[in-house]
Amino acid sequence: MEQDNLSVVLHSQGDLRLEKRPVPEPGPNEVLLQMHSVGICGSDVHYWQHGRIGDFVVMKPMVLGHEASGRVVKVGSAVKHLQVGDRVAVEPGVPREMDEFFKNGRYNLSPTIFFCATPPDDGNLCRYYTHSANFCYKLPDNVTFEEGALIEPLSVGIHACRRADVTLGSTVLICGADLFPERLAMAKELGADFQLTVKRGDGPQQLATRVENMLGDQPHITIECTGVESSIQAAIYATRSGGVVVLVGLGSEMATIPLINAAVREVDIRGVFRYCNTWPMAIAMLASGKVNVKPLVTHRFPLEQAVQAFETTRQGLGIKVMLKCDQNDQNP
Repeated sequence: MEQDNLSVVLHSQGDLRLEKRPVPEPGPNEVLLQMHSVGICGSDVHYWQHGRIGDFVVMKPMVLGHEASGRVVKVGSAVKHLQVGDRVAVEPGVPREMDEFFKNGRYNLSPTIFFCATPPDDGNLCRYYTHSANFCYKLPDNVTFEEGALIEPLSVGIHACRRADVTLGSTVLICGADLFPERLAMAKELGADFQLTVKRGDGPQQLATRVENMLGDQPHITIECTGVESSIQAAIYATRSGGVVVLVGLGSEMATIPLINAAVREVDIRGVFRYCNTWPMAIAMLASGKVNVKPLVTHRFPLEQAVQAFETTRQGLGIKVMLKCDQNDQNP
């Protein structure tokens, strides 16, 4: 094991550094992971560029990264289900206490939850990282480290679909990729039936009409992934009466929306905050081949080139930029 722990550390707005930190020791219920693949999320870039997301403010140096997988290199004394050498995916949100949210299965809503790379909690964009063993999930042999890292964003989708009650036969509108032709092309490649490019000057109601004309009917469910006010408005207008709008994207705290339109048509508006209880399903999806996330990785960088990787993400040059943390294994 290396003696230094190269880490990507955000000190303050715009101040991103590579630093060598000590290799941590796992507690009784933790494992020490040699990190392998860590994806860069939009939230990582946002913290770098703005120093905060809402009420979460970077007040002290923080290791970034929360879309992660790695290999177990040491286990805590109380850990029974994992052993050295196991390949695992990391669920970044770990409840700190057994509160009412934990007990009713919605631990993502616990106000005291630990979450990687959300101030003041450090993330896992580093060579070595300790994490609760109960929130590390063994990867089947046919699931790669990169797929393991992509379970985190996949989990956002799974949780959103659960919140929306998506079932076989549901017609679903997804708002979020429509300003970038290459992302629309990727959506089509991965299973979207139709793509709609937003035109300059399109109003929310015009967009809703275009959606209905394209589908031949209004969608049962709309999953809004931008947080942009006009997109939320379009999502509500586009959804059929009795349907559901799920808000995944986070924007301004206040938004003007056609609430009465939704109310009189009994369109439910539901929020999403991260995910919970999704890793087993996501792993099963990937292992079975029912879901293919591999094409989403468009760029790979060694950990030493983290600043360049973050700049690539900021410029929107790829879909998912992956950092490779193990010097001796740069494979997917």
